[in-house]
Amino acid sequence: MPGPTISGHASGGDFDKILVVDFGAQYAQLIARRVREASVLSEIVPRDITAAEVKQHNPVGLILSGGPASVYAEDAYDLDAAILELGIPVLGICYGHQAMAHALNGVVASNDIAEYGRAQLEVGTESVLFKDLPDDQVVWMSHKDAVTEPPRGFVVTASTGDSPVAAMENQERGLFGVQFHPEVGHTEFGQDIVKRFLHDVVGARPNWTHVGIIEQSVTAVRESVGDAKVICGLSGGVDSAVAAAIVHKAVGDQLVCVFVDHGLMRHGEGEQVEDTFRRAFHMNLIHVDAEDRFLAALEGVTDPERKRKIIGETFIRVFEEAAADLQDARFLVQGTLYPDIIESGTKDAAKIKSHHNVGGLPDDMQFDLIEPLRDLFKDEVRAIGAELGLPEEIVWRQPFPGPGLAVRIIGDVTKERLDTLRAADVIVLEEVRRAGLYRELWQTFGVLPAIRTVGVQGDGRTYAFPLIVRAVASDDAMTADWARLPYEVLERISTRVINEVPGINRVAYDISSKPPATIEWE
Repeated sequence: MPGPTISGHASGGDFDKILVVDFGAQYAQLIARRVREASVLSEIVPRDITAAEVKQHNPVGLILSGGPASVYAEDAYDLDAAILELGIPVLGICYGHQAMAHALNGVVASNDIAEYGRAQLEVGTESVLFKDLPDDQVVWMSHKDAVTEPPRGFVVTASTGDSPVAAMENQERGLFGVQFHPEVGHTEFGQDIVKRFLHDVVGARPNWTHVGIIEQSVTAVRESVGDAKVICGLSGGVDSAVAAAIVHKAVGDQLVCVFVDHGLMRHGEGEQVEDTFRRAFHMNLIHVDAEDRFLAALEGVTDPERKRKIIGETFIRVFEEAAADLQDARFLVQGTLYPDIIESGTKDAAKIKSHHNVGGLPDDMQFDLIEPLRDLFKDEVRAIGAELGLPEEIVWRQPFPGPGLAVRIIGDVTKERLDTLRAADVIVLEEVRRAGLYRELWQTFGVLPAIRTVGVQGDGRTYAFPLIVRAVASDDAMTADWARLPYEVLERISTRVINEVPGINRVAYDISSKPPATIEWE
């Protein structure tokens, strides 16, 4: 089995932590991000967490998220009422507000009229959460049930036309609830309210900063590694690059970076890895040309999960061979992010797909893992990369899956198909950059289904591949909306791909959002 994982900072760092209890809300990740934007560490935990488990996390405060259920439903998500007796400040949002009231014998009732969208909030009395904010403000509502009578000892601090207890608080016990969603941008002073809770109620130290994260990560890695050798796999993406830069800052020449050229990368990425890490950062870099080995392992494989498992295991085997001549090589650096952990299956999250750097590792792996980014969202990783001095073209490179182009070819992976997809993908990215849209989009890429479609070019019929263009907007990949690319951009992409890439005679555009689709096709 793999050895222990070293997260790099949050588990052992000197950061005050807020737990976000996820009651199944679409906004739970957004709450966590808003807390971090206020320079406080947040961690999402499952709805069935107990008071004893909360104490093990040692948080300075809790936020109860919204959720789709009614507190009176047969399968309602119950809150362990003992959590409210721990003496830890708690903020309930939407369903969390109702769950708190219900647990403390307040009254939650079904409204005759559901309240969705913008609402006018009237602040009725002095409140910590609304201190120095306008008495009338716009908030975002999304609920049917509502608290109609607060629990004993609570003061109603705000209301709307359909929510008589739109906000309540018991300052003595440190318990607060709001029916609206302060985490969404449509709530006029939402982030101010979040900050009031974090800083004025909880007293959390605002030290979750880029510099603070780097310092704590470097210290944690240095203490854990000691004098041992460390190996890092560089993929060309921002995640592995930032992870390598942090570990290099911590242990210097004890880090050996291994660039496994598996033949599944985008055009020109191998050269950029060499230029950045060997020449600019002066890191020890081993370049392993393993394209033939990966293609042989993938021959005839069409199932996406099998592809991921094969690539993950082959990747580790190559690492083990590269490490054979390195004395005391005990640790492997991975660029795993927080969304990877959630999506790869946690106690409260269904397994969406096994990531190359999370679920694809073989059980008999010989390394202990160092994952200095596993508590971070992508925007935090980019900011830290810039702070560390990585070049802009790496810091702002769009995310790329660990298994590379293998999961953007639907069907058998061959060198011919890889070359075709690479050539088309270059055009897609060139046109998106030309339109000034690259930084606005989360991901933009081509997908090559291993099917043939009929076309006409010149005076004859063709029987060639289609290219699917995928472009999405997102903040953290937890959800994503398909990008409304201008027609002229799509036209240029289609014209160039069909004219310049042999083997493609049709271009289609994917207009699916996540959910229900995922960003990648496999």
